[in-house]
Amino acid sequence: MSFDAPVGTESPPEAAVEPTENTPDTTESADAAPSGPTARPTPPADEVIGVRQGMFGVTGTGDTSGYGRLVQTVAMPGGTPAPYGPVFDEVIAHLRLALAKTFDEAVEKIVVFRGELTLHIRRDHLVLVAKTLRDNEALRFELCLGASGAHYPEDTGRELHALYHLNSITHNRRLRLEVSVPDSDPHLPSLYSVYPTVDWHERETYDFFGILFDGHPSLTRIAMPDDWRGHPQRKDYPLGGIPVEYKGARIPPPDERRTYS
Repeated sequence: MSFDAPVGTESPPEAAVEPTENTPDTTESADAAPSGPTARPTPPADEVIGVRQGMFGVTGTGDTSGYGRLVQTVAMPGGTPAPYGPVFDEVIAHLRLALAKTFDEAVEKIVVFRGELTLHIRRDHLVLVAKTLRDNEALRFELCLGASGAHYPEDTGRELHALYHLNSITHNRRLRLEVSVPDSDPHLPSLYSVYPTVDWHERETYDFFGILFDGHPSLTRIAMPDDWRGHPQRKDYPLGGIPVEYKGARIPPPDERRTYS
């Protein structure tokens, strides 16, 4: 919403002051990037991974709601160049020192977006990075707050994403680890051995997205029936029209129920 200035409130031409030798020049563009230790990191350029048409990306439905002609760009924040900010710079510096030559191979990109730090990790190095973040005295991310998933069908070769939210109780800091795997090979090393708290979170992510966490002690469905076909939170999962697939459902007595460990 914009408002027009009331009539008569504009400054008269003679009120403008010409800069002199003793008057600082304030004509510098307001868009000029700040410099020095207080400079903010440059916003990352968006990484466009697809275009969605319609409200929910569904076509061929005879949509008459008025939203069928919407065109939305699906974009992810791109890598952020250093500096990342005082606290984030310190975390990255300690992690780079701890991993030594492995850092550039393990960390695919670093993203600072909306005041949060995300490290995109290549899956073969996920366990090593997690152990380093947990055990290094300068980092001490002792707690994993949970694991979740995301599905981007148009992000070719990296359709499935797994995200881990880490918390440092010692230093009162948080960061996010993100790992992407292709739909054709949805295997990812489990972080259960590093953070046992992800036990049920990884099961839920497997149940709803189909990511296979290798090394998990009991990777089973926890919401859908064992014989359920598909993973309901994937973007290619049908919207409605799903036949009822609860076959011969019964609740077994406690001594006959399936174990989760």
